[in-house]
Amino acid sequence: MEEVLDCNGKALQTGDTIVVTKDLKVRGTSTVIKRGTKVKNIRLNGNPGEIEGKTPKVKHLVLRSEFEKKA
Repeated sequence: MEEVLDCNGKALQTGDTIVVTKDLKVRGTSTVIKRGTKVKNIRLNGNPGEIEGKTPKVKHLVLRSEFEKKA
């Protein structure tokens, strides 16, 4: 499994907490994940650069690691 890096180049692991660094539109909804939103207990899904997590607004997300930083 490849190492997944955040926008600052730090390695991410399953269970980490990340912070969104850019406002992100969620596909299929009118919801926006605002900059500064924390996503706790992330999961790495095996695809390089992708992270799974959940927020209070959206229960299941797949996020690109280039828009996240380790909290």
